[in-house]
Amino acid sequence: MKIRSSLALVALSAVSVAVGLFLTAAAAPVSRSGPDVLLITIDTLRADSTGFAGNAKVQTPVLDRLAAKGRVFTDTHAHNVVTLPSHTNILTGLYPYQHGIRDNTGFRLDAEVPTLATALRGAGYATGAFVGGYPLDSEFGLDKGFQVYDDRTTRGSEADEFGMSERRGDEVVAPALAWWNAQRGKPRFLWVHLYDPHAAYSPPEPFATRYKDNPYLGEVAAADSFLAPLLNPLLDGKEPPALVVVTSDHGEGLGEHGEATHSLFAYESTLKVPLVVWGPGVQPGKDNRPARHIDIFPTVLQAAGIAGSAVPQPRGNRLGKSLLAPPSKEPTISYFEALSANLNRGWAPLRGVLRQGRKMIVLPIPELYDVAKDPKEARNQVDQDRPTARSLIGLLPQESVWPPRRGALPAGDEQRLRSLGYISGSAPAQASYGPEDDPKNLIELDAKIFRVIGLYNRKKIDESVAVAREVVQERPSMPLGRSLLAQSLLESGRTAEALEVMRKAKADGVATESLLRQLGLTLSEQGKTDEALEVLGPMAATGEPRSRHALALVLSEAGRQKEAYAILQKILADDPNDARAFEQMGLIELRLGHWQQAGDLSRKAVDLRPTLPLAWNNLGVALYQLGKPGEAVDAWQRAVDLQPNLWDALWNLGLKAAEIGRPKQARAALERFVAGAPRRYASDVQKARGLLERLP
Repeated sequence: MKIRSSLALVALSAVSVAVGLFLTAAAAPVSRSGPDVLLITIDTLRADSTGFAGNAKVQTPVLDRLAAKGRVFTDTHAHNVVTLPSHTNILTGLYPYQHGIRDNTGFRLDAEVPTLATALRGAGYATGAFVGGYPLDSEFGLDKGFQVYDDRTTRGSEADEFGMSERRGDEVVAPALAWWNAQRGKPRFLWVHLYDPHAAYSPPEPFATRYKDNPYLGEVAAADSFLAPLLNPLLDGKEPPALVVVTSDHGEGLGEHGEATHSLFAYESTLKVPLVVWGPGVQPGKDNRPARHIDIFPTVLQAAGIAGSAVPQPRGNRLGKSLLAPPSKEPTISYFEALSANLNRGWAPLRGVLRQGRKMIVLPIPELYDVAKDPKEARNQVDQDRPTARSLIGLLPQESVWPPRRGALPAGDEQRLRSLGYISGSAPAQASYGPEDDPKNLIELDAKIFRVIGLYNRKKIDESVAVAREVVQERPSMPLGRSLLAQSLLESGRTAEALEVMRKAKADGVATESLLRQLGLTLSEQGKTDEALEVLGPMAATGEPRSRHALALVLSEAGRQKEAYAILQKILADDPNDARAFEQMGLIELRLGHWQQAGDLSRKAVDLRPTLPLAWNNLGVALYQLGKPGEAVDAWQRAVDLQPNLWDALWNLGLKAAEIGRPKQARAALERFVAGAPRRYASDVQKARGLLERLP
C-alpha cells in the first residue's frame, strides 16, 4: 500500500494576515428577539442575468417571484470584482481598505473585525453559514461569529491557478435548510452562498441541454432552481416573516471589453450587481437610488432592531447607509478597486469611484464614463471632461492606495507584508506604472493566460507548457507566468525543468509564496532535503500556516518525524481545528507504524474537513492494517472520488478491492490508474496491467 503524500501540484495560493485594523472595545451583547435574516449571495451573477432584470433568455422563476414581492435596487455596485474581498465588504459593512482584504489569496480577516454574524449573534440570533466555493473557506476568517460554518466542497479540497474547489448549489441549500428548520423558535441568521455561475460553466441537466448555447445562463437558471426549497416556503407564508437579502459578489465579463470572466477590470459587467430586499416593512417595487454592498450591513441591523452603536467600530466610520431609511439628499459615493492583476501579475492597480452616474477608473490610461447614458462604457470622456475627472479622483480615499506607503502602515504591518511578499517579492511593487502596465494594453496576454488554463484543464499539457513559456517570455516580471509554467511542467512529469523554472523565479525575485512552497516540496520529492529546508524554513518562521504545513511535510519525508510533529503541534496550538495538521500527524503515525493512532488522527481530520483526499487515503491504510479491509476500501474510494488523480489511493483501492472480492470496483480504479498515472509510477502501472488481466 502507498501512504506517501502527494508532493507535486500543491495549491498555488497563499493565506496570510490582513493589514491591521484598529477597533474600539467591544460593546456588551444585547439580548433580544428579532426577525429572521436570510442573506443569499450568488457568485458571479451579473446584474442583467435574471428574468426580473429583463433578461428574456433565462428563466429564474424563484428569484423573479422574490423580486416581485420585494424591493429591487436597480443601481447597485460592488466594491471588488473577486469573491473574498467582496463578501468581506458585505459582511463587515466596510470598504476593502478598512478591513484589509484586498484579494482572494494572501489575506485573512482580522479576528477582531466585527461582522454581521458577530453583531446578530450578540443580539441572540442563531448564526449559520453554508458556502459553495473555496474562496470563502473558513481559513480566510469569515467564519467569525457563525456557530455553524459549513464550507465543505465536493470537488477536491485544494485550490490552484487552474480552478477552485466547489460544491453544487443544491448540495449547499440542503444542509442550510436543515439547519434553518432545526433553529425554529429563536431568531435566525442564515447566509447561503451559491458558487454555480462561476466559471467554468457546467450546468446540470436539464439546464445543460436547455442552455447549451449559453452555459453561463444555464448555471444561473440552475442556481435559481436550487433556491426554491429555501425561498418558496417563505414566499408562501409557511415560515415566519424574515428579512431576505439577495445579491452577488460581482458580475462576469462574458467578453465585454475583452474580459472573459472577472478580476481584471471594473466595468459595469463585473462591478454592477443585483440586489433584492424582501421582508416585513420593506416597500415592494423598484428603487433607482444608488446602492452599495456596504449598505447591506446597516440595512440588516436596522431590520433586526440593533443600533449601530452596539457594534464595535473600526478606526474611521462605516460609510454605508441603511436602505430601509429614506433616501439621503447627499450624493452617494462608491469606492471600488481591482487589485488581483497587480498582486498576482505586477500590472497597474485599479481604483475608482462612482458619484451620481459618473464613473472614474484610475489607471495609467484613465477612464471616465457616464454610465447612466453609456451603460456599456463605450465612450471614454476623460479628455472631454477633465474637471469632472479631477473632482472624482479627489474623492479617492488616501487609505485605499495600493501598495500602501511604508510610512502609512501601522506598527508591525510592514514586517508582515514584507514577509508575505507584498512589499518586495510576489509581484514587485513599482514606484509608478505606465501605459505598458495598464490591463487594457495587456488584454491579449490575459487571453493567453486563460488559454494556458484551458489547455491544462483539457489535459493538453504539452500545449499548456508551450503557451506558458510564451507568457513568461512576454512578461518575465510577472510571477503568475512562472507559476503556470512550473505547474504545467510538473503535471507533464518534467520535474527537472519545473525545478529550473522555480529556481530561476526565486533568483529573479518573482517567486510567490505559493511557488516557493512548491519549490520546497518538489526539492524534497527529489531527495534534496537540505535545499528544500532552506527554501521553506524562512517562510514557515513567519507563522503562515501553509508554509508551516509544507515544512512539516518535508521534515517527515526526510524521516525527521519528531521535528515535524512539533511543528504540527504548534499549528494546532494556534488553531485546534486545523484539519490538515491532523492529516499530517496521521501520516507521521503511519510512517512510525502506529496504526491505531494513525487511524484516530486521520479520522479527526476527515471529521473536521470531509474533503481531504490524502487524509482518506491515510485512513484507509490505517484501517487495512487494523484488519478492516472493507472499511479501508471505502475510505480509498472516498479519496479518489474527491481527487481522481490521487494515484496512491487509486493503486490502494484497485489492489485491495480485488483482494476482498470487489472486482468491478478494482477494475475501475486500476483502469484509471493505468490510463493516467505519471511516469514515476511506471513499474506500478505494469503491475496494474497484470492485475487487470487476472480480474474476472
